[in-house]
Amino acid sequence: MKILVVNAGSSSLKYQLFDMDKNTVIAKGLCEKIGIGGAITHKRPGKADYHEDIELKDHDDAIALVLKLLTDPELGVISSVDEIDAVGHRVAHGGKLKASMIVTDEVLHYLESIVGINPLHGPPAIKGINACKKVMPGKPMVTVFDTSFHSTMPEKSYIYALPYEYYEKYQVRRYGFHGTSHRYVAREAAKFVGKPMEELKIITCHCGNGSSFTAVKNGKVIDTSMGFTPQEGLPMGTRCGSIDPTIVTYLMKQEGLTPDQMDDVLNKKSGLLGVSGVSSDMREVWAAADAGNERAKLALDILIQDAKKIIGSYIAEMGGIDVLLFTAGIGENDRAFRAGVCKDMEYLGIKIDEAYNASCPRGENVELTAPGAKVRTLVIPTDEELMIATDTLNLIK
Repeated sequence: MKILVVNAGSSSLKYQLFDMDKNTVIAKGLCEKIGIGGAITHKRPGKADYHEDIELKDHDDAIALVLKLLTDPELGVISSVDEIDAVGHRVAHGGKLKASMIVTDEVLHYLESIVGINPLHGPPAIKGINACKKVMPGKPMVTVFDTSFHSTMPEKSYIYALPYEYYEKYQVRRYGFHGTSHRYVAREAAKFVGKPMEELKIITCHCGNGSSFTAVKNGKVIDTSMGFTPQEGLPMGTRCGSIDPTIVTYLMKQEGLTPDQMDDVLNKKSGLLGVSGVSSDMREVWAAADAGNERAKLALDILIQDAKKIIGSYIAEMGGIDVLLFTAGIGENDRAFRAGVCKDMEYLGIKIDEAYNASCPRGENVELTAPGAKVRTLVIPTDEELMIATDTLNLIK
């Protein structure tokens, strides 16, 4: 059975085609610059990558080109679109929807109705779904929500201390994001240590250009660092993370900023970039810090300290911890970040083998736990697309 996974952005569309019988990816790629030019990179295991600059007016053009390449006699991996059994769509925000589900008109209408609380990721996801429906009419479509894994949080974790009417009228609450990644790596961690998730206290650290930490107790999320939007929590590449909210109104008055301009400052000019003045890329910030740039060093110190704070608070919240795991671009690849976060955490049972951390292989599940440490510390590469494909397969069955 073959499942196409689609992740649509405002001007991009990522795709992977899975052969679920073999549990393998048989093709994947990226459409870029949609509506502002256009390009596609198409990859197949064991074969040369194909790249083409081509005009892509909209997401309809992008998905039509993807299907053309997937079925091309020379570049393709299937003979006909009919071989695709279903399409799974990554949707960042599901609102009140608590599980992956088949796309219906009702589901689409609901997703359109919550664009106000999901203005960045909502519209492109809807465009991706509609584009696939247009070129593959009748093909089963499934939405997999990043927010759904966090739907087990208790009220005390997701209700903000604002007038309760704002929750009732405008759904202002903590939703959490990266849930598909957190769900995947938490399950993989349980397999790795040989215990059911229902018997474990796990902290999953999804660290990339956007970062979020999640406390998973006995198989259920009890807290997560991102909130109403992906802005809350850790400082990120260009996002400030959690700050005193009065800073927002103060700066708007001082600088004469509109809400949209302030939002741009918080989301695109802050975080590592804002503090370091160098880059939003951790590799470039580390390089600058190593070269003596004090602001770059400060940006890294802030990020590592905030990571420690969140981990410590979740250990207190769960009443202990069995597994700490790192995933995503920074978590999987930035050894210095992992070492910084785990430093001086022995009193909480966390200690890593620093020599192995500095030399361990990338791209596979590894354990960093030092001898005698009570907490298992793991690095587990995330695979959100496989999670989406699996949910899609289970639903269409």
